[in-house]
Amino acid sequence: MLHRNVDAYLQFVHHRYRFTPQDVFSQTFDLTFDLAMFDMFAAWGSGGTLVSMPPGAFTTVPDFIARHGITVWFSSPSVISLVRRLRALTPDAMPTLRYSLFCGEPLLGHDAADWQAAAPHSAVENLYGPTELTISCSVHRWDPRTSPGRCVNGIVPIGTVHPALRYLLAGADGRPAPDTGELCVTGPQMVPGYLDPADDAGRFLTHEGRRWYRTGDLVRRLPGGELAYLGRRDHQVKINGVRIELAEVEWGLRRCRGVRDAVAVALDGELFAFYLGEERPAADLMEELGTFFPRQLIPLRYQHLDEFPLNANRKTDRPALAARAAALRTAAV
Repeated sequence: MLHRNVDAYLQFVHHRYRFTPQDVFSQTFDLTFDLAMFDMFAAWGSGGTLVSMPPGAFTTVPDFIARHGITVWFSSPSVISLVRRLRALTPDAMPTLRYSLFCGEPLLGHDAADWQAAAPHSAVENLYGPTELTISCSVHRWDPRTSPGRCVNGIVPIGTVHPALRYLLAGADGRPAPDTGELCVTGPQMVPGYLDPADDAGRFLTHEGRRWYRTGDLVRRLPGGELAYLGRRDHQVKINGVRIELAEVEWGLRRCRGVRDAVAVALDGELFAFYLGEERPAADLMEELGTFFPRQLIPLRYQHLDEFPLNANRKTDRPALAARAAALRTAAV
């Protein structure tokens, strides 16, 4: 990452949000995570105040926000589920917030709606972007009237790409696709490459004489130009010869009665489902999924959890769930 990549990003940030010296910023991310740079440089660049959030404060998020007068909140979406589970995601619980920003993993529509109700004076935004595109490269502002209808598989759109950037959608053959494909981005926020040039293989493509970064994320172009997130390219799996998206399986699980959130894991052609909410017999869940899903999209193994494991940056720890799936399969043998 070069200085010019960061400069281009920060120019966009300060132009969009117009932060002031009166703003108080949360810092929820570990300093080794690139999203922490937003908190620091946005605060420093505006003359605002930055408040580092200790791990224990995540159990009392509204109280922490009120105590420090936080006006700009930035975290992974998983924090929303945590606040809800602690029964603190109540209407008008966070009245000081004027911006609520989420990034790092898909933001669910019902999470955005609940947070908006709890922080009614804030603009709730879904930011998207890999490190190689310098922190974030697209944004969608939640609108309670229109955004729910634009969600795909229950996930809030990733919105529009920053004005200084260009994007294209690439098909499986690497050629531009019209409406659905892998998101590829170029422009001043794109890093020139990795420290080891060998790592560049498969991560960049050349089109119209320009170098584009391949995000590995599948998206769909929505009417009006916004982009909807469909899932990771490496989350496409084959079950009995049928290619499926794990994000679609998770959406189906969240439709089931009593299920608040879900993560699907594929292990050697077998689907495992981990879910939050009301604990239900696996047979009941399979029967309900069968009313709108083909057989290949229905997991065969289920485990109810009180909460998903989180990594150091409070994102859902999918590798930990994959390891748990492997242990479940071994225990069943």
